[in-house]
Amino acid sequence: MGRAYLGEFEELVLLTVAVLEGGAYGVTIAAELKQRTDRTISLSGVHIALYRLEEKGFVRSELGGATASRGGRRKRLFVITTLGKRTLGEMREVRNQLWDSIPNPHLIVSYE
Repeated sequence: MGRAYLGEFEELVLLTVAVLEGGAYGVTIAAELKQRTDRTISLSGVHIALYRLEEKGFVRSELGGATASRGGRRKRLFVITTLGKRTLGEMREVRNQLWDSIPNPHLIVSYE
């Protein structure tokens, strides 16, 4: 079986789920991505990516407890699975190999 394909946004969402360690739900993921990427993040886009990632087996979800601040509604919390961690590791390895293969890395523009 070949490697799983993830689009850029799906990869960012999966990485963010890993970063948030059990505290990942739509709003926290969108806020973290907005802060780290300085991009406009659609909450519905995050939810679509989460459900695709869950279908692929990269994350799993469960309902958290109901809270008064949410009008008694429960949050759907997401955690990364072993397959998700392995997939991120493989993707990182491929990217590192490509970066290491750039003949003149000093020519790459830095935005820092």
